[in-house]
Amino acid sequence: MKVLLDTCVLYPTVMREMLLGAAGQGLFTPLWSARILEEWALAARKIGPGGEAQARAEIAMTGVNWPKAQVTWPPSLESRLWLPDANDVHVLAAAVAGSADVIVTMNAKDFPRNLLAEEGLSRVDPDAFLQGLFEANPEALAHVATRVLGEARRLSGEDWTLRALMKKARLPRLGKALDR
Repeated sequence: MKVLLDTCVLYPTVMREMLLGAAGQGLFTPLWSARILEEWALAARKIGPGGEAQARAEIAMTGVNWPKAQVTWPPSLESRLWLPDANDVHVLAAAVAGSADVIVTMNAKDFPRNLLAEEGLSRVDPDAFLQGLFEANPEALAHVATRVLGEARRLSGEDWTLRALMKKARLPRLGKALDR
């Protein structure tokens, strides 16, 4: 399954690490565009002075780890597509150009299901997407979550529980499923 990852699911670290960890387990093939990655870098400015530089380093490593994930398309593709927010048309264009099956985004209102269906696409929020992957592949997702939890503890110095970390990362249903 090919999955287009929107900026809003790549920018938050824990969410990104869970998604790319699942992709690393072979559970799906990730896709994005140069513009999506640029939006991630610019969003990271919110962290502080070093946020953008850190994001650009992470983006470079992501490109090394997923060299076939970045898609391109001719300008004519974007000109024939429409979404309620014109600033999101590039995301739909990337999904269409990459022959994605689904767009993982937190931005449901700007990706109406009926418009996506016209392009043979669906959308899902990252929590539901990861929970579905967990139900189908519990060992693989548990392995990813354990790794992400260990890294969160190491970097933050806090003794996170898995459920609390997933809830903070806006993945509460996944956290609950992993906690069973």
